[in-house]
Amino acid sequence: MKLTTSPNNKCAAKFGCRAFTLAEVLAALLFLAIVIPTAVEALHVASLAGEVAARKGAAARIADRILNESLVTTNWTSGDQSGTVTEGILDFDWKLTSAAWPEDSMQLLTAEVTFSAQGKDYSVKLSTLTSLQTQTQPAAMTQQ
Repeated sequence: MKLTTSPNNKCAAKFGCRAFTLAEVLAALLFLAIVIPTAVEALHVASLAGEVAARKGAAARIADRILNESLVTTNWTSGDQSGTVTEGILDFDWKLTSAAWPEDSMQLLTAEVTFSAQGKDYSVKLSTLTSLQTQTQPAAMTQQ
């Protein structure tokens, strides 16, 4: 017995023909051409958001430290101040300002910390109310 194959039947008798058509391959490539750039852009946006969030947290800690140091040392009464704080390889510029509070004799003390992330400038501001209270010495005790 002799097996013959016809030109129209190129697949083996046991296995059916399984292959992608050219149209299916082109549709898959088109789908990937749309999905891959979108996914890469989403990763870029997520990376930027994570970096900005981390630096905002560091800037908030710096602003809090500047406010606390200024309140303790009362150096905010000498006018506006500014400087730069370096944490690791990152530089944070800060500015401390004082303004009169309109309601009463208190002062609005504001620390603004600016930083840059991926080519954009950002800032964090923390404020508090304070007043310069005169400290009185307790009356001297006398022995009788």
